[in-house]
Amino acid sequence: MMKKLLLLIVLLLLALPITAQETKKGPKEEPKINVGIKGGFNSSMYFTSRLELDGERMEDVQNNYKVGYFTALFFRIHMKRHFIQPEIMYNVYKGEIAFNKNQNKENTLPEFAKLNSTIHSLELPILYGYSFVKSRPYGMALFIGPKLEYVWKHKTFEEFEGFGYSDIKEELHPINISSIIGLGVNIANIFFDFRYEIGLTNISRSITYKENTDGIRSRGKGISINRHRNVLSLSLIHISEPTRR
Repeated sequence: MMKKLLLLIVLLLLALPITAQETKKGPKEEPKINVGIKGGFNSSMYFTSRLELDGERMEDVQNNYKVGYFTALFFRIHMKRHFIQPEIMYNVYKGEIAFNKNQNKENTLPEFAKLNSTIHSLELPILYGYSFVKSRPYGMALFIGPKLEYVWKHKTFEEFEGFGYSDIKEELHPINISSIIGLGVNIANIFFDFRYEIGLTNISRSITYKENTDGIRSRGKGISINRHRNVLSLSLIHISEPTRR
C-alpha cells in the first residue's frame, strides 16, 4: 500500500508541467463538478481521557506520534466561491501511548507499558469550503465538515507491551465520528491540502485478556482505556478538468 501511495504522489508531481502549460492558454470556464484523487501522510495523536490498570488511574500518559498514510477519491461541487466536497478515503493510522505503571507509587523505579496501534479504516468526509482567493491559476480555500469512519477490523493491528497480562485484545468501535477543519492551496488544478481532524468519539469499546504473564491473577478491574484520536494530515491533490477544444 505504501508503494502504491508513493507512486500516486510521483504521478501527481509529473502532472505539474502539463497543468502549467494548460494555464498559459488563458482562462476557461470552471466546471460545475470536478473529480479528483489525492494521497498523503498523517500524524495521529491519541488523547487518553481515562486509563486504568488494576484499578489505578494513570494520569501521566505519553502520546508518541507516528506517521501513517492515506489515499482518496473525491468530488467537488462548485457554487461560485463556495463548494461541497464528498470524499471516499482509505486511511492507515499509526500511533503509540506509553505510561509508567508505578507513577502512583512513591520511591519506586519506573516501569513502562506501551500500546502500539495501526488502524486501517474506510472513511466518508463531507466538507463545505469557501474560496477566499480564486484568481486562476491560484487559489486558497478554508473548509470544514464531519467525517464518518468505519474501522477495518481484520487489517487493524495492536500490540500491548508491559501491561502484565497475556493475550490482550482491544475491540474498537466500528463506527467513529470526527470533525475536520483545513486549508487548501492550489496552483491550477494541483492542490495541497492541510487539515486537522478532531475525534468526537471514544474509539475503544472493550479490552479482553488472560492471566498475568507472571502467573498472578488480575485483581479484578484489569485494563480500561478511553481514548480519541486527533489527526494532522498533508496531502497532494490532482483535480481533473475537461480538456479544452
